Amino acid sequence: MSTPTHVPPAQGYRRIATEEAFAPGFVIDAFIDMIRNKKVDDPAFESLHGFYLLSQAPRAVEIRERLKDVGEMRIAHMDAAGIDLQILAITAPGPQIFDAVTGPAIARDANDWLAAAIAKHPRRFVGLTAIAPQAPQLAVQEIERGARKLGLKGVIINSHTHDEYLDEAKFWPIFEAAEALDTPIYLHPTGPSRRMAAPLIEAGLDGAIYGFGVDTGMHALRIITSGVFDRFPKLKLVLGHCGEALPFWLFRLDFMHAATVRAGRYPRIKPLQRSISEYMRENVYVTTSGMAWEPAIMFCHKVLGADRVLYAMDYPYQYVLDEVRDSDALPMTDAERKAFFQGNAERVFGLQPVL
Repeated sequence: MSTPTHVPPAQGYRRIATEEAFAPGFVIDAFIDMIRNKKVDDPAFESLHGFYLLSQAPRAVEIRERLKDVGEMRIAHMDAAGIDLQILAITAPGPQIFDAVTGPAIARDANDWLAAAIAKHPRRFVGLTAIAPQAPQLAVQEIERGARKLGLKGVIINSHTHDEYLDEAKFWPIFEAAEALDTPIYLHPTGPSRRMAAPLIEAGLDGAIYGFGVDTGMHALRIITSGVFDRFPKLKLVLGHCGEALPFWLFRLDFMHAATVRAGRYPRIKPLQRSISEYMRENVYVTTSGMAWEPAIMFCHKVLGADRVLYAMDYPYQYVLDEVRDSDALPMTDAERKAFFQGNAERVFGLQPVL
């Protein structure tokens, strides 16, 4: 996480970073209490957060300090990177790791904390509403409160909740509320569910290196194939890390989904109104968090469309100033570059446009 020479301000556009993590101290303390007192049976949570929350390794200590700061230190890092605005989301697993009573309370307190932090620096931060899907009706209420009372600009869901995925019908009121409020849902990774965690942990692949994308990409695909977007056609879903690999599989996903529907092999795979690739191009947006790599970004740009790809840094987990320069240099037109850094984020998250 070196910090070389500052990145100069952008010319002709604002740089909006759309997947930037935070965690109030009381949330970090609650995570630590769960690990130390063995209050949860979640090997991936214990593996990942046992390091980031308890280790004295320099990277872990640095991440903890940066997660808790939504003020001067973070703004200084943004200035060094030439970032004008961060869209803040509670770090994984957020309120979803707790029980159905504690989770909603943690979500509410975290959202109040975030709104207060944003109020101090309204030109530098906006935020996403944290929810606890394990209590679906309370989650709906919090989505509404976040949008209407706190001024938050979307919903953050850190993939599975107690090994359950959002394609289950009991969670669909969350989609209904998000569509009604025109507020996007950002489906962000967390450690893989218990059923898939063991071989990933065994190989040291459970975190951002691979396990995050495996779990979250599958989760998004479950949402699509369950018919969520047929039921809620205006729902907006945002995926980080260049779409958690789904854009690179679109041809095969379309072909094999159609073949599976024809075969009638699985009761849960039923005909959809559109193809998987069409839902990806019409309901899904992808950000470049942690994927400042021209071939991947431009592939998404080509197969999904210039209006579907948004810039993100993945602060504080990935804070590399050269990656901002690399993103500035992507082979886009001036109009496409402004959309990538600014316009798409303003449109998707309902931000006030800045000319």
